[in-house]
Amino acid sequence: MFTKAFRVKSNTVIKGSDRRKLKVDVSTAFPLLSESELSEVVPNKEEINVVKVYAHKGDAITLYVLHKNPLFFELEKRLYPTVYMLWQYPNVLPSFATWAPVIQKIAGGADLMLPGVVVPSCGLPEVRQGECCVVKVVGNEAPMAVGIAAMSTAEMCSAGMKGRGVSVLHTFMDNLWAYGDKSCPALISDAETTGGEVLNRDENNEEGESGEEQETNVGELSDCPNGQGVDQETEKACAEVEGLRLTKCESENTNEEEEEVNLDEQISPQDEMDALLLQCFLHALKSKVKKSELPLLTSSFLRNHMFPCCPSGKQLDIKKSSYKKLSKFLQTMQQQHRVVRVKELTKGVESLVEVDWKNPVLRSFRAPAEPHVEEAPVQMTEDGEKTYHPPEITILYSVSARVEPLFREANKRKGTVLQPGEVRTIITEYVKANELVDENNKNYVHINPILCDCLLEKSEYHEVSILKWDDLFSRTLSKMQECSQFVIAGQQPIMKKGHIEPIDITVASRGSNKKVTLIKNLEMYGLDPIDVSAALQHRVQASAVLHPVPGTKDKVLVQIQGNQIQQVGNLLLDRYHIPRKYIQGLEKAQKGKKK
Repeated sequence: MFTKAFRVKSNTVIKGSDRRKLKVDVSTAFPLLSESELSEVVPNKEEINVVKVYAHKGDAITLYVLHKNPLFFELEKRLYPTVYMLWQYPNVLPSFATWAPVIQKIAGGADLMLPGVVVPSCGLPEVRQGECCVVKVVGNEAPMAVGIAAMSTAEMCSAGMKGRGVSVLHTFMDNLWAYGDKSCPALISDAETTGGEVLNRDENNEEGESGEEQETNVGELSDCPNGQGVDQETEKACAEVEGLRLTKCESENTNEEEEEVNLDEQISPQDEMDALLLQCFLHALKSKVKKSELPLLTSSFLRNHMFPCCPSGKQLDIKKSSYKKLSKFLQTMQQQHRVVRVKELTKGVESLVEVDWKNPVLRSFRAPAEPHVEEAPVQMTEDGEKTYHPPEITILYSVSARVEPLFREANKRKGTVLQPGEVRTIITEYVKANELVDENNKNYVHINPILCDCLLEKSEYHEVSILKWDDLFSRTLSKMQECSQFVIAGQQPIMKKGHIEPIDITVASRGSNKKVTLIKNLEMYGLDPIDVSAALQHRVQASAVLHPVPGTKDKVLVQIQGNQIQQVGNLLLDRYHIPRKYIQGLEKAQKGKKK
């Protein structure tokens, strides 16, 4: 089924209700799994991806992916395990043993025929027709293929071990296996098969290719006393499995030079962002974070430490990585690499509480050479606190697909970021180069087909033939993607798409007659919520706490007791010098009472 490439339709994170349903389905399909094992394959908190694909024959299949490895696939509302799951729990399904040369045939798309089955001394496992089962290699308990029994055990024996035994659905080294991390099975010794006897068959029976190979092996074993031949054949089978792995590696190394030439084309943008995220993470831990700073808010770690470590010319965007969220990335670093330890010190707010600076991954990391960024000198206030420098915010515009033909002559492609002055210059040069200025009135520009498609609405196609220069520029900017560049002292510039979110100050009710003031989006302007919270506490003599922003795990809001909009506004305007246009909610401040 997966011998040819499949097409991915969608890839989403599993919902809570679907996770519970999957856990029940796995428990029903594999009753031999214990409660602890079930919690490992379907964890409660770790992210599981639901990937819907179409096989090459058009079958709709759902994959359940954990830690980038598919563990289960669902076909026609029935759940099957993958080899990745079976290598962790090899005994959850009945199994049939065969020789390594037969596995090679199965990997090529063939089913397991009964003449190729090795029958142990205890006999074949009891299976019903259509029951899910696995195929293993003699001497190794690690399953190599998954399928369904073509007939029951009784029917196999009554048929004289002839015909189709297992209809194979998925094998080691097929495209479903390649969708994971492409790891190889470990050698799990199989005492039963190693010490057992093999069922002999009549040499004159008409058998398929698998059967002929089996007859040769059985004939060789019959001449070996005390079962020594079985041990020799087991070692040979294991060697052939290893050869199967090496064959795969050799075929990949054959085109190594071509892969190096086209490396940039093969690496997906998501993989590039994963690598950049890991680089900035290790760079920040090695050169920015100090032990005295711990515990450190994860949002502050990202903003103040990881972003400055991003190489010039690149932009760190977690949403474009496979992790999607900072919390998931840090969880991976904690569980797989054990570099950091993350803990919720306040409900819903995660912090870095420990860093293992002796970790081999961190010690072996070498930061890439970057041009030196001169940090602004640290100035201290009279209170002994660092002087805050507000960010320099520049409004920029990115070339969108709609206006790309208009910028093509200037060699500006989709995604190119320009300043408003550069946009005016390019548009002016385009108009003059195409002689679109009205001869009678230089204040007007004639509309050609490209300007029509890029700037006009469909209802205006037959009505508007000329535009004023100002109208031309404003329409062009309105069709482009607005961006903002934040330059914080001592850090690399940060580019953000879309409209700038102002610092939001609101008042909410708690209980019958209690008011609290909520402050959001401080991180965007280089403000540490902890510092702002402490400053407000000192100024208004009221309690302040931090809470996660609903819908996110990487942003926090400051909550302070009472209606403190006036005091918050004074703090942001006078002490932090945030421009008034970037503060929302000041108009709701309480007005002084008339005497």
